Amino acid sequence: MKPYYRNPRKNDEAVDDAAASIKAFGWRQPIVVDKDGVIVVGHTRLKAAKKLGLTEVPVHVATDLTPAQCQAYRLADNKTGEKATWDLELLNLEMEDLKLTDFDMGEFGFDLSDDNYAPIEPIDIDDHEERSDSRKTCHCPKCGFEFEVQQ
Repeated sequence: MKPYYRNPRKNDEAVDDAAASIKAFGWRQPIVVDKDGVIVVGHTRLKAAKKLGLTEVPVHVATDLTPAQCQAYRLADNKTGEKATWDLELLNLEMEDLKLTDFDMGEFGFDLSDDNYAPIEPIDIDDHEERSDSRKTCHCPKCGFEFEVQQ
C-alpha cells in the first residue's frame, strides 16, 4: 500500500484526532486502495495507524473501479465531508449527554475551551426576508444558517 503521490488533501492536522478515534473505538473504516495498492481514500487513517505503531490495517481493494473512477472518488469522498454541517441544537444535546460520560471529546478534535457546546440561546429572527406564503426566511447571526419560520 502506498499513498497517492498527488493527494491534494492536506491532512496532517487531522492525524492526532484520527489516531485518538482509532485508539478509542477501534478500526471502523478500511483504507481503500486501487488494484495497484495506491490509496484512494484513507490517507489520514494510514498516518494515524503509523502514529499508533500499527503494522496491519483493514484494506479494501477497489478492483472494480477504473483509474478515472478512483481519481474521482478520491476527490468526491473528501468533498462530501466538507459540505456536511452540524445541526448545532442536536450537537449540543449530544455534547451535553457526553459530558456525563468519561469521553473527552477534545481528543477527537472538538474545541471545548470556550464552552462552544453550551445550550443554544434563542436567536433574533428579525433578520429575515418576507415571503408571500406567510413564512419568513431567517438567518442565524452566529453561523449564517438559513431557515424558514411560519408566521
